[in-house]
Amino acid sequence: MTDPVTLVEVWRGPFLESTHRGHAVICDSSGDIVQAWGNPDRVILPRSSCKMVQALPLIESGAAAAAGLTTEQLALSCASHQGALIHTSRVSAWLSDLGLGEGDLRCGPQEPDDTEARNGLIRAYEEPCQLHNNCSGKHAGFLTLAKHLNAGSEYIEPDHPVQKAVKEAFEEVTGQETPGYGIDGCSAPNFATTVHGLARAMSFFASCSADGASVRERAAAQLVQAMATYPELVAGEGRACTEVMRAMDGKVAIKTGADGVFVAIIPEKKLGVAVKIVDGGTRGSECAIAAILTKLGVLDPNHPATLKRMNGPMLNRRGIEVGSVRPSAALL
Repeated sequence: MTDPVTLVEVWRGPFLESTHRGHAVICDSSGDIVQAWGNPDRVILPRSSCKMVQALPLIESGAAAAAGLTTEQLALSCASHQGALIHTSRVSAWLSDLGLGEGDLRCGPQEPDDTEARNGLIRAYEEPCQLHNNCSGKHAGFLTLAKHLNAGSEYIEPDHPVQKAVKEAFEEVTGQETPGYGIDGCSAPNFATTVHGLARAMSFFASCSADGASVRERAAAQLVQAMATYPELVAGEGRACTEVMRAMDGKVAIKTGADGVFVAIIPEKKLGVAVKIVDGGTRGSECAIAAILTKLGVLDPNHPATLKRMNGPMLNRRGIEVGSVRPSAALL
């Protein structure tokens, strides 16, 4: 099958009001497909779902060790955070340790999604800065690598040594030559792959251990541990990545990406998952990844974090239950 399939249904009372179609793949430790929906060969931009791949050169190069990066900082290198103080203060301190500052970032300013941080800026008549950008941790990682390589300051350029290292790692873990890239919201190149390639990359991370045979395997294991240990740094309070990782007690690492992408790394089963919702909707990708995680037995279907994204009541503004968001029969 090459067409996307309906993965998520939105019901209002007895009426099927909307559907979210997409592609999804589960891969085993060999990179082979265990189960797929839609077209595994659909080329996509992973967006922020692949930040752990982009962070591999940070560790592999020795830059992380040379800079004395902590597990918290490694989690931030994989983060799409919401600009809360716990995020911005840590990124600011990281840059300071490098002898750099907010102006050295190339991700651009972004209004924080964190309500307290946003209201604080408004009350102080201040503008958001690049530290508030959800990708500032990833960019601090890029700067750490650039400094270690004695490379130039424009680390987001596709021909910069940092992005060349990212591309090499990306192609190796996806098992595919990338057909190209798009420029992400944070101005860094985002390399394309197939849904299968993205799931294969996640299965690689799921199969790695801290005592792995290669530097890359050990680096991948470090990043997975960092994400699972500090889910609040990977996203933030109220966000799916944070809440669902907490619901799985740090046994699974998950990461969202813009425009309907979501991935999961399941070490205990050595499985990787990739989801792409073709309409780009977060509602659809969150429900789909929750459904797959419950299907694989690693997420409690009755946990509040699950019900918030799948099968829980959809309430109107008066608190009246009016419908639900559910995985499709095909997905289940």
